[in-house]
Amino acid sequence: MTTLVVLSVILIGLFIAGLAFYLFVVGSQLTRIAGLLEECSQIVWKIKSDAEAVEPGVERINNTAGVIAGALPLLYGMAEGIVTGATYEPEPREPSPARPAMGTRRSRLHEAVGYHPE
Repeated sequence: MTTLVVLSVILIGLFIAGLAFYLFVVGSQLTRIAGLLEECSQIVWKIKSDAEAVEPGVERINNTAGVIAGALPLLYGMAEGIVTGATYEPEPREPSPARPAMGTRRSRLHEAVGYHPE
């Protein structure tokens, strides 16, 4: 029974040491993550301060874009009128029949059998 008690105490000690090591690793990783999150929060605050300077101009840009978007149908119609008058359309021609590129072709089968049509 003494051996069983000693082994139990050793196993509990190893279990506690394993948990301590695990908690140490997790704690160091959480500390590293906290540092990275702190850097990210500083970057976010910098972006927010930069965006505050741009915010009034965004409304003006949106208003200008709305005016331009309203004028697009009129501009499109005017452009269609210009293009219709300036588009080149060739006169339709009736296609000529296809001819061989080398002229009339003579058969050599006649010569192969000894027939000369001349």
